[in-house]
Amino acid sequence: MIIHGAMVVDDVFQQFCLRASASGSDGDEEGKMMWREKDQWKINFSGEKPATPLLDTINYPAHMKNLSSQVSFFFFFLSFFCSFCFVLCVYTAFLDLEQLAAELRADIVYTVSKTGGHLSSSLGVVELAVALHHVFNTPEDKIIWDVGHQAYPHKILTGRRSRMHTIRKTSGLAGFPKRDESIYDAFGAGHSSTSISAGLGMAVGRDLLGKKNNVISVIGDGAMTAGQAYEAMNNAGYLDANLIVVLNDNKQVSLPTATLDGPATPVGALSSALAKLQASTNFRKLREAAKGSSSLILKQASNLRPNPLHLHILAAFIDDRPSCFRFPRGNGIGVTLPPNNKGTPLEIGKGRILLEGCRVAILGYGSMVQQCLQAASMLKSRDISVTVADARFCKPLDTDLIKRLASEHEILLTVEEGSIGGFGSHVSHYLSLTGILDGPLKLRAMVLPDRYIDHGAPQDQMEEAGLSARHISATILSLLGRPKEALQFK
Repeated sequence: MIIHGAMVVDDVFQQFCLRASASGSDGDEEGKMMWREKDQWKINFSGEKPATPLLDTINYPAHMKNLSSQVSFFFFFLSFFCSFCFVLCVYTAFLDLEQLAAELRADIVYTVSKTGGHLSSSLGVVELAVALHHVFNTPEDKIIWDVGHQAYPHKILTGRRSRMHTIRKTSGLAGFPKRDESIYDAFGAGHSSTSISAGLGMAVGRDLLGKKNNVISVIGDGAMTAGQAYEAMNNAGYLDANLIVVLNDNKQVSLPTATLDGPATPVGALSSALAKLQASTNFRKLREAAKGSSSLILKQASNLRPNPLHLHILAAFIDDRPSCFRFPRGNGIGVTLPPNNKGTPLEIGKGRILLEGCRVAILGYGSMVQQCLQAASMLKSRDISVTVADARFCKPLDTDLIKRLASEHEILLTVEEGSIGGFGSHVSHYLSLTGILDGPLKLRAMVLPDRYIDHGAPQDQMEEAGLSARHISATILSLLGRPKEALQFK
């Protein structure tokens, strides 16, 4: 069954879901408020924590059902004597849910203003989330949110409101549904157009087990442009599975395959454009010129092996125009620019030594060089002098630098923000081929663990992965035969 928009089963909630909460006017003071005058409740959007008396009573979806039932219970018995009371019963329950939606929206705005995260997508499904959790019996009934970036209302209504301030932070709530975070999260998403496929699998599994619970997939119009969604619906139709699909139509997709009341999409546009191109005089001249360069291309093909030099040649032809670099999380290290912004050309395949020490050498790759420098500073306080080198390149490898570090030190530690089989393995392979590993050298490689690292600040993730400066220091102390001191860093 496919339900369009936010309409869910019951007539009362069909009306409720289609009504957005009234917003304030454009005035400075009024624009900070959301209210419904005749019901005498208002919600503040000024940046202060809003008053949410009704939402404060809701910890789980079951409390939403109890709220409406308690309001309606008295009027239900009176309805036997007065039809007006029955109408008032339903209307009062409706107003409670509408107020709950407005308070939920205010709470999301306040929370996201402090934490960051997905705001508009979550605000767009407030009424839908309230309706789904009111009508269906979650977590027995499974609700699957496509992508999951709109799941903030769902999280608040399912026992996680007190932890919303930790969302997307270290050891905090995930920004998407996460199965090991709550029993109410039926599917761990993070990617679009997968909800119907996942829901179909759950529905088939439910039928095999002889269960009767509902499975609801909530998908937006943007995600419905992907082929996987249509493949899932075709499969669901073939299997005749009892699956509910809610299409949350945001009217955001602007690429229709055809218009309902107009002509079909001009599929011949590409052929027409190519025909005009082939008829062009300049294009024909280009084709003739290309015929004379075939032998040259064949001779040059062998020289087109992967080589960073080609990238530098191309870079010289890029127009001098403003550029922007985006850092999704964390901060850049920063560098001191040379006078007149003219530095020394970077030699391909060559690293550099940043600190000179003895006995111990740390060869860092990429962003981990900064952690290596911090570790050297920690070890210096314990009278341990460490050489720190910046590999700069993984391939081609700076074999001269590696030979020097291996021959002049007892311990060589490689550190990289990569998995097993990366830079450290490349270095150890070279040392084994040259026979250097046959000597007294102690070689260790520090890499990312072979598992997923949860979201959090970059430094916190380094700590969890065991690649922080203190972990590097502890590893070196252990190799130097000072395990008790190493424990102080772990």
